[in-house]
Amino acid sequence: MAGMNRMSMMEQVHLGGEDEEDLYSGFNEYNATLDTDDLAHDIKFQKAVLRTSHGRRPPPTASRGGLAGAAGMRMGTAARGGRMGMPSSMGRPITGAIGQDGQARPMTAVRAAGYTSAGNRGSGFDPLNQASKGPAPPLEPKPEDSPEEKIRQLEKKVNELIEESCFANSRGEYNLALEKAKEAGRKERVLVRQREQLSMGDQINLDLTYSVLFNLANQYGASEMYNEALNTYQVIVKNKMFSNAGRLKVNMGNIYFKQKNYPKAIKFYRMALDQVPNTHKEMRTKIMQNIGIVFVKMGQYTDAITSFEHIMTEAPSFKTGFNLTLCYFALGDREKMKRAFQKMLTVDLKIDDEDKYLPHGDDKHYNLVLEMIKNDSLRQIERERKYEAENCMKTAAKIIAPAIEANFDAGYDWCVEQVKNSQYLDLANDLEIDKAIMFLKQKDFNQAIETLKSFEKKDSKVACTAATNLSFLYFLENDLAQADKYAEVAMQADRYNPAALVNKGNVVFVKGDHEKAREFFREALNNDSSCIEALYNLGLANKKIGRLEDALDCFYKLHAILRNSPEVIYQIADIHDLLEDTAQATEWFMQLIGVAPTDTSVLARMGELYDNEGDKSQAFQYYYDSYRYFPSNIPVIEWLGAYYIDSKFCEKAIHYFERAAIVQPSQVKWHLMIASCHRRSGNYNQALDTYKYIHRKFPDNVECLKFLVRICSDLGLKEAQDYANKLKKAEKAQELKEQRTNSGTRRGSGRGRREGSAGSDREGSAGAPRSGGKRGRRRPALDETEEESFQPKQGEIDASYTDPLGPQMERPKTAAARRKDVEDDFADEELGDDLLPE
Repeated sequence: MAGMNRMSMMEQVHLGGEDEEDLYSGFNEYNATLDTDDLAHDIKFQKAVLRTSHGRRPPPTASRGGLAGAAGMRMGTAARGGRMGMPSSMGRPITGAIGQDGQARPMTAVRAAGYTSAGNRGSGFDPLNQASKGPAPPLEPKPEDSPEEKIRQLEKKVNELIEESCFANSRGEYNLALEKAKEAGRKERVLVRQREQLSMGDQINLDLTYSVLFNLANQYGASEMYNEALNTYQVIVKNKMFSNAGRLKVNMGNIYFKQKNYPKAIKFYRMALDQVPNTHKEMRTKIMQNIGIVFVKMGQYTDAITSFEHIMTEAPSFKTGFNLTLCYFALGDREKMKRAFQKMLTVDLKIDDEDKYLPHGDDKHYNLVLEMIKNDSLRQIERERKYEAENCMKTAAKIIAPAIEANFDAGYDWCVEQVKNSQYLDLANDLEIDKAIMFLKQKDFNQAIETLKSFEKKDSKVACTAATNLSFLYFLENDLAQADKYAEVAMQADRYNPAALVNKGNVVFVKGDHEKAREFFREALNNDSSCIEALYNLGLANKKIGRLEDALDCFYKLHAILRNSPEVIYQIADIHDLLEDTAQATEWFMQLIGVAPTDTSVLARMGELYDNEGDKSQAFQYYYDSYRYFPSNIPVIEWLGAYYIDSKFCEKAIHYFERAAIVQPSQVKWHLMIASCHRRSGNYNQALDTYKYIHRKFPDNVECLKFLVRICSDLGLKEAQDYANKLKKAEKAQELKEQRTNSGTRRGSGRGRREGSAGSDREGSAGAPRSGGKRGRRRPALDETEEESFQPKQGEIDASYTDPLGPQMERPKTAAARRKDVEDDFADEELGDDLLPE
């Protein structure tokens, strides 16, 4: 205990002093047998230690701690309150102490090196005894501006630019990709120059140079800068230091192919084929396929057949087999066409049986795994291969069917038979369906129907497809009973078939049950949200039953799928018009004109919208454009004629009424309008000749006779009396006719009859049919006072004439209904129906 207290006092003195000393100098006065100072140099003792568990441990690290040996360990423990100096299963390795002479002891396995147990407590490892010399300077970092570091950073930047260029190309940002590739090229050249200046030319990274040039050539090609791309590829190919660069001539051949320079493309493909070793069979096959396609483009089918035949022998594929079949078809060789089609059917898809994707009973673990892999990337690749194979076989059968036999039917039957005898038996039914569709394209509906009816007794999937097509065919032929029957058959075979539900909804829709049709369309959408037919028809059904907001929602969804569909845009615009949202309707009709600029009905509808808003000039522009594209549209012609009459340019209105008279020669009102325009413009002689022409063509027309009496009386012609007599006879004949047909009853007031006679067609739409519009149509109306008749008194002829419109400057604007404030010379007389033209 006394020794321990003494040790503690010495330690305190040492901590408070400035000089280093050996704290354990007084404890070495022991018996030689207990002396542990030289144990580290005792060879026998060290060998014994190596045979113990302590000796088999890893080399000890420096630690603050006490002496070597048992006595030292005990003393160290006493000095530090139990901290062990010697290594144990839980302790630290011991370290040596600095000698009295101040020099560091050498580092050994059991002796400390660099510092004492008490001195320099809290300091780090100091093998060079820097504590007495003051704090050690920090480690000198590697200078960032050293040439080696600059080169390394520049090389890293070049790699980053190449990656950014590739990523931009994958996103379709070709301009950005090209800029990054050019910048990488500039920095790579700077890097090479720096290496050469430092005499490090032997360390030039050829792989980096190759990557920069290859990426730059690719980006030039993607940006369609073909000459620059060819020059860059040429730099790579001519450099002998780049190994295997010769195969890049394939890329050069592709560029020449895009430029339609086919001879050079073949030249480079063949040069690349010479550079590719025979061990790379897949690469050689693709190059030979490119050569065959170039020969097809050049019309050299024999050379192309040579390439394709070699490929079908070495590594057959559906694309190559299809191309081979087309070449034989171009040469008109029937037998070889059949042989090529049969060879294509022998190609192995290398796809396992589809049954592996079917669930297995109650094996939950297997079904869970199956759910995970059912649509993974491998499954998608399998589907793509299968789709490609089916597409090649179907297309080849459609092409060669009319050529291999006497007619299309026999040739297609041969193809179907060959498919049934191959490993692709399931495809035979699809070919039968395609056969029916080909009959439809040839307008042979009876053959199509017979072909589809042959599937009624086959498995459910094929029968459902055939019944769906049959329902659609009968619906087009307006045979609703048969269409309904086969729609039910298709729904029974597969209730979740959206096409069958749409056909059923169409039948119900045409029958007038829009609510029920709406339910079928909604069910089809629930089964397949991408069924655009169901979505469009659902919008029509909602529109029919007055659910305009729901209809608008359907068409907005459809517009998100079909951005430039004229039908969808028209429906959106029409519904906005029905909702009296004129601004939105105008905007959507403007979009529709951008998609279909020559649609006359849309142009007329835009004219109607502006007419309703009171913008006559804009309305005239759209109506006039509609007239230019379709000059036989009667409502548009009528509006334009009325517009010129309203604008007091009666001479220009004559042109449009003459066009209407050509379109409807049996309508007397157009001829009367022409005569009225002549009379308003002051050309009475021409008006008289026109009325005489009308009288010759329509001798029983009372209206024409009245105007003839007026004009002849006004001009003082002797013919006035003759026309007056004819007028009386015509009126009597008209009265007798009406008495026989109406039994003496009249069908309305004279003014109502006039509105029905002269403007009967004015209520119709000038363009696309509208459904349930709430607003009436505003347009310049023809002044119907021109056809207004008068009732002469018995026994005398009223030869006086006064313009019903009054003075020229005071004439009111015309409108759809005649204003009451317009004076009528014959207002004091009650006009009957018999005085009006039919």
